[in-house]
Amino acid sequence: MVHLQPLSADNTCPTGNHRTDALRDLLRSDRLSFLMEAHDGASAAIAGAAGFRGLWASSLTMSSVLGYRDASEASWSSIADIVERMADASGLPILVDGDTGHGNFNNARLFARKLQRIGAAGLCLEDKLFPKTNSFVGDRHPLADEREFCGRLRAVKEATQDFVLVARTEALIAGQGMDAALSRASSYAEAGADAILVHSRQVDASEILEFAGRWQGKLPLVIVPTSYYSTAVSAYRAAGIATVVWANHNLRASIAAMRQVCARLLLDESSVAIEPGIATLDELFALFAYDELSTAEERFLPKPP
Repeated sequence: MVHLQPLSADNTCPTGNHRTDALRDLLRSDRLSFLMEAHDGASAAIAGAAGFRGLWASSLTMSSVLGYRDASEASWSSIADIVERMADASGLPILVDGDTGHGNFNNARLFARKLQRIGAAGLCLEDKLFPKTNSFVGDRHPLADEREFCGRLRAVKEATQDFVLVARTEALIAGQGMDAALSRASSYAEAGADAILVHSRQVDASEILEFAGRWQGKLPLVIVPTSYYSTAVSAYRAAGIATVVWANHNLRASIAAMRQVCARLLLDESSVAIEPGIATLDELFALFAYDELSTAEERFLPKPP
């Protein structure tokens, strides 16, 4: 169900700090929390209706729905437009996958300020060079200078104040090893990060669990088990990991479903076979609170003669 927010006196939707507080609570909770990927208003509303308490605005999936690759091809303003629609449609706290911040410290803080104004709860920045490439594509993943990236983090913290900042280290993706990942994470904690996201593309969670053991809970730890999906969630709980991000699953599911529907419609030239397996129009209308619109029309539109 869409969470419609009342307009304030200046005719803008209030955001306040409640979403930021909710995201911070999820990251700091003693219980393992989960963020669900969303890439537009519909996927955000679906995740909220399913019961997720927070969203991950994925750079990969938002770029994809815009028709771009996850290689810094989409502008930060285009990404912010999508996040704003997600915030309006769901009412949930959103952690935005902000890549590198779309440039240096100045680009990063401009992006962060915009996200805060439109209702996002936090920003995740990764320590790659701009332009970046998706972590699962190729082997060229040069990292930013550690001191420069810390400056980026400090600039965002100063520009946004009450805003969740997650620092993501790609040291394991770049092949720089565990010691480098831990060193960078420690520096990012000192620079003001509220949580650390450590990324790995191994098919098992050995790197992640080793990092968690050596990290010793200095800050909440966020992980993205895209490649090591077969690891039992109980292992993350035992390791003291704070948050798991399901980073691209909504879009991947929709691609598979749309392919099947397109192929069947092209073959059958009829929708009879697919109707039982797709959402009804009533389900679509319920997701976006069409009943509220009908009720409002009765209140605010003149009655027909």
